[in-house]
Amino acid sequence: MVKWDDELYNIPAYPVTDAARYLRIPVATLRSWLKGRSYTTKTGQQAFAPLIQRPDPTLPQLSFTNLVEAHVLQIIRKTYEVKLDKVRKALDYISHQFDTDHPLVMKRFQTDGVNLFVDEVERLVNVSRSGQLAMRETLKHLLTRVDWNAEGIASRFFPVVELVLQPESDKIIFLDPSIQFGKPVIAGKGVPTATIVDLIDAGDEIEDVADEFDCTLEQVKAAIQFEAQNLAV
Repeated sequence: MVKWDDELYNIPAYPVTDAARYLRIPVATLRSWLKGRSYTTKTGQQAFAPLIQRPDPTLPQLSFTNLVEAHVLQIIRKTYEVKLDKVRKALDYISHQFDTDHPLVMKRFQTDGVNLFVDEVERLVNVSRSGQLAMRETLKHLLTRVDWNAEGIASRFFPVVELVLQPESDKIIFLDPSIQFGKPVIAGKGVPTATIVDLIDAGDEIEDVADEFDCTLEQVKAAIQFEAQNLAV
């Protein structure tokens, strides 16, 4: 089984409510991915196992690794509405092929992993050819919001900031376990977005905050927008 220095990436650090805000996922949905749940079918009650394995099942917090896994799962479920039992089977298949419990956070998933996953989903669900192509392209684009370290493991995640005109160049904010304990920070500055908003709420002008942290006005505005959209979830 694939191993890596997981102490940094697998520390229980994100409460479910915070993780849900960063990823813009309903809290109830994220909890079901973490705990599994039962559902009713024509043949009776069925259950699916958790889609995300927390580092310590006795603790409610997610790790950075879990955060990236939820990021990928969100698109699979929201965009393509693949049923959870099929997602679980496809993930089990990929886990076996990659010999790891966390295939979605490996750089290898960006290449051959996406194809293996989509092929397995097609086998289970009979997705159309156009649907297969769209799913491959969406997943590959989605994974551009993740950076990998030298070992090919997800090490940095760039959440989506709304109202940015050029999504391909909006990597203004990121979460990195090695910086500010994994809190959202401004790229290249390491300033927590929450700190920016605290100063604005205290009455500081945007221009003054930008000067204090050597940020651009666009970076400060993105931090404000990011925190605002989190509150709206």
